[in-house]
Amino acid sequence: IMRTSALLALPATALAFSPSSIQSRAAGKSALAMSSPVESGLVDLAKKQNPVVGYFDPLSLAEQQFWGQSTDATIGFLRQAEIKHGRVAMAAFVGYWVQSNWHFPWAQTMAGDPFPSIDLSPEQQWDACPINARFQIITVIGLLEVWDEYGGGNDNPHYMKGRQPGKYPSFAQFRDTVHFVFDLYDPFNFNKKMSEEKKAERLLMEVNNGRLAMIGIFSFLVADKIPGAVPALADIATPYDGNVMVPFGADFSLSQSTIVGTLSFIGILCAANAGAANGRDELELESSESSSESSESS
Repeated sequence: IMRTSALLALPATALAFSPSSIQSRAAGKSALAMSSPVESGLVDLAKKQNPVVGYFDPLSLAEQQFWGQSTDATIGFLRQAEIKHGRVAMAAFVGYWVQSNWHFPWAQTMAGDPFPSIDLSPEQQWDACPINARFQIITVIGLLEVWDEYGGGNDNPHYMKGRQPGKYPSFAQFRDTVHFVFDLYDPFNFNKKMSEEKKAERLLMEVNNGRLAMIGIFSFLVADKIPGAVPALADIATPYDGNVMVPFGADFSLSQSTIVGTLSFIGILCAANAGAANGRDELELESSESSSESSESS
């Protein structure tokens, strides 16, 4: 969980703060929706989340046009990224505590090998897991990301095109065409009758908890990697001499892991930019069609 959370955090964070990503494109600007933080509701949302801090965007990211798309699309991307990172951090934080004190009693592999001992730190436990198991974990996470990006295979809009940020699509189509699988959110429909106001309130709580979890999990990582760096955790930290940002560092050399990671990251960037270019072309086409219809009407 620890390594996985770090791995998940890299792509969206790098995309969000890449200098080339936040440059506005001159072409097609008139076709893009331009919403200010006030108009988009970000200022009011920030005050609800934290009345003391309020709206805080020193880099003016919410006013940028990532990949030449609208500010509304950019805001959708940033909100989706924060909610997703918060959820991963909460899972990692809880996982850190669980892994440090308990593991499954049954065998981890078909050969009968047990799960890594709780005498190891969570980072060491990850290194001790069979490499095939770690590849399986990351592959499943990648498939979940693909399902999210494609809106669950249905006509759900992308989160940069109007879908509610953080709303993971249902597995309904997968259940109907492949095999049964529970939805990630509310698999037993306990919240089916929950009002939209209550859902919005709980999302605010989730974002705040996610922010705290991000601080918490990285505090654990830093405390284990740099003894004494986090005084509050000095008594429970377990020194770790590996690299928490190299998920396969125990199996490959740093240079090999760096090459694999770099190629994977370039692939993610290419896919993201290709999707953004396609979305931008659709916006320009819609704008052109609207202009043509207006001209014909007049």
